[in-house]
Amino acid sequence: MKIIDWYIFKKFLGTFVYAISLLIIIVIIFDISENIEDYLKSNAPIKAIVFDYYINFIPYFINLYVYLFTFISVIFFTSKMAGNTEIVAILSSGVSFIRLLRPYLMAALFLGAVSLYLGNFLIPRTDQVRRDFKNKYMGKLADDKGKNIHIQIEKGVFVYVESFNNKVNTGYKFTLERFENQQMTYKLSSERIEFDSIFHKWRIVNYLERQIDSLHETIVKGKEKDTTLNLLPTDLYKISQDFEVMNFWELRHHIESEHLKGSASVVKYEVEMHKRLASPVAIIVLTFIGVALSSRKVRGGIGMHLGLGIGITFSYILFMQFSTVFATYGNLHPAFAAWLPNIIFAILGVYLILKAPK
Repeated sequence: MKIIDWYIFKKFLGTFVYAISLLIIIVIIFDISENIEDYLKSNAPIKAIVFDYYINFIPYFINLYVYLFTFISVIFFTSKMAGNTEIVAILSSGVSFIRLLRPYLMAALFLGAVSLYLGNFLIPRTDQVRRDFKNKYMGKLADDKGKNIHIQIEKGVFVYVESFNNKVNTGYKFTLERFENQQMTYKLSSERIEFDSIFHKWRIVNYLERQIDSLHETIVKGKEKDTTLNLLPTDLYKISQDFEVMNFWELRHHIESEHLKGSASVVKYEVEMHKRLASPVAIIVLTFIGVALSSRKVRGGIGMHLGLGIGITFSYILFMQFSTVFATYGNLHPAFAAWLPNIIFAILGVYLILKAPK
């Protein structure tokens, strides 16, 4: 059986690599044709286009569609084996259907581990380079948050900035308030704050400082002073899909920080973290569904299996998008939203395996 295991394992990974490679080439060709005008306008060097953008684009693209092409690969080569009566021969030799699943599981575990590493550790590094290229040559990723920014920077400490300019890291009409037992004990107001990126301090310009207790109030005015705050310029403006450049541990730390600040956007980071863990498991779930669907020899052959398989895969993707939206804008828990498609399709996979030819 080890020979058959190795045969299926190689078929699985070989088909996957071949399919994903073809699509990557096609996508890169279309992407070049779509963005070539931007490259020419910005005088982007060819070396940067190739090594900073497209080389770093490949891991992102692989991980984005890994479970889709895993499923298609399983459907394709298993249907071909069934069409050649190889599956029938293996089962007729006394090998159980559950035992037949072992090489599929090994290959799926390998691809799941690769996806886990790509999504949580490699892609955040490569995406930083890719996003720097896009920011420089293809359009800005950072935008001002707008007017009237309110955030909590630590327990009982609130910050207000009327507006923030991310190009010079300067905020206008700044207020910091500290509360204890729902009573204000300190308030700092200033015309302008500036972030010193070298010393990682904020410069407070034209400020009014009030110390408040139950008996009296102390007021101090000043032209300028430096202070450290649990506040970064990136807290005052948004970067499109900024979680893409965070590895798993940075993402967890960011979520904890956003919870402390009372940020309403923390949900999308929680969904992203749980999706990074759930997506590799989806590879295993969809692999078993693919084997159960395509191991039976049918008159429609590979075409029928591929059509049914692609339909199930896109149903999975659609279901995942629905659950993500309900988590981000509704009341669905982020962990449940990320794992719900896996749970439902795992139940479907068990049913199909029980109904598969033995």
